[in-house]
Amino acid sequence: MEERLQALLDLAVRMKASDIHLTGRGEDMKIEMRIGGVMREVKTEAGDQRLIPYLQYLAGLDVGALSKPQTGQFEAEAGGQLLSLRFALISSLGFSSGVLRILNNELVTDAAHLSLLKSQNDHFKSLLRERNGLILFSGATGSGKTTALYALLKEAKGKKIYTVEDPIEIYREELVQLQINEAIGFHYSEAIKQVLRHDPDILMIGEIRDEKAAFGALRAANTGHLVLSSIHASSAALCISRMCELGVPEGALYDVLKTVSCQSLEVLKNGRKAVFYEIMDGKELAYYRRYHRHSVSFLSLDTQLKAAREGGHLA
Repeated sequence: MEERLQALLDLAVRMKASDIHLTGRGEDMKIEMRIGGVMREVKTEAGDQRLIPYLQYLAGLDVGALSKPQTGQFEAEAGGQLLSLRFALISSLGFSSGVLRILNNELVTDAAHLSLLKSQNDHFKSLLRERNGLILFSGATGSGKTTALYALLKEAKGKKIYTVEDPIEIYREELVQLQINEAIGFHYSEAIKQVLRHDPDILMIGEIRDEKAAFGALRAANTGHLVLSSIHASSAALCISRMCELGVPEGALYDVLKTVSCQSLEVLKNGRKAVFYEIMDGKELAYYRRYHRHSVSFLSLDTQLKAAREGGHLA
């Protein structure tokens, strides 16, 4: 199993896969990799059904508690780099489904090359001149939200930067990175409270998933800190709705919001990957607040992707 897993990890690194999906039913096993947001099936070999229990062991999961979802982490070398891996497992009615996420298989780009549009890159870089406020990134799983966040952090020179993540996806020596651990009560609100005592210039919250994280982000932005985070939403405007659904007062949210964006990772005709961004800046946020239109971004994702397809730029 060690050699088989090594072969899969080497392949995943070469193909720049973000996840390896394993679905087992009895003696049958299906293996897929998510590459550029698309699932690609991998040819299986005899004995591959033993991969799931082997990954359970490596990730420190309880092999006797198959009835409840479990998640664990471990590290492994592949492709000349040390990979940080997270294994999530669910089992039910004779089948097991495991997802091995490669947390650091994306090269962190810089803020000058996040978008194909120079105007958007310039906007992202300008955000780092803000002394406080909240910047939100949204988009589908695997669209590069974490890459965008870390690219901005890389651009911030001479700043004291803390991150609060669950899990830590990309390790950076110049950052102070804190790992959430719900089992011991170290949740987002507690982590953010502790970080604020250290007076950071920038706080990055890996993902706003619940009320604790949402209110923690609001509190940090309200107390003179620049906060960057991601949230699940399918458009820039829906980032606002999602925060309000988590209980954040609308007025207080608008007081701290600097920019919200939604992104989509696409494969160009030349085989390269590119991220398209829908961005609502301060002016558009003010317009949206006043008129409550569904979307007021000048360049919506749908408009950009339609133009790219019609122009023959997308694969």
